[in-house]
Amino acid sequence: MAKNEQTAPRLQEMYRNEICAAMIKDFSYKNPMQVPKLEKIVINMGVGEATQDRKKLTNAMEELTLIAGQMPLRTDAKKSVAAFKLREEMGIGCKVTLRGRRMYEFLDRLINVALPRVRDFRGVNPKSFDGRGNYAMGLKEQIVFPEINYDNVTDVRGMDIVICTSAHTDDEARALLKKMNMPFVAN
Repeated sequence: MAKNEQTAPRLQEMYRNEICAAMIKDFSYKNPMQVPKLEKIVINMGVGEATQDRKKLTNAMEELTLIAGQMPLRTDAKKSVAAFKLREEMGIGCKVTLRGRRMYEFLDRLINVALPRVRDFRGVNPKSFDGRGNYAMGLKEQIVFPEINYDNVTDVRGMDIVICTSAHTDDEARALLKKMNMPFVAN
């Protein structure tokens, strides 16, 4: 194999080989290009305590880098809010957008490693779709990811994860994620 040739992530191979054919059969698509696919995953971590201590934002960015495998972007306040001691352009969080290989690898780790490690986990809400085929969920702790060393964690932080698909309806997106083994709670 050449130096820059790498095997595709496990979830991406599963999508190409099994999920596409199953989706065509289930939804009667006339063209394989109509099959919904993952477009991007956005991970957001809000760090409100960063107004008092900038080190907390730095720690959050380092942890998000470990989780995503990509350097996050710092998010700044758009307005000053005196009640929160917040000034305009003060760093209050970080986010990262994953596409391609990293996106599939992250989703695979989320489904198979991180979610089963969540305390009292029974599944994710099947109704958290936005009406256009995008799925949003939140995690209360970043320590469910194996990349995070529990001994080095100073603050337990949550994060928002948004999975954007090319599906036109929530039913198509739900079927796509279900075939990728997303553990939805039974209705």
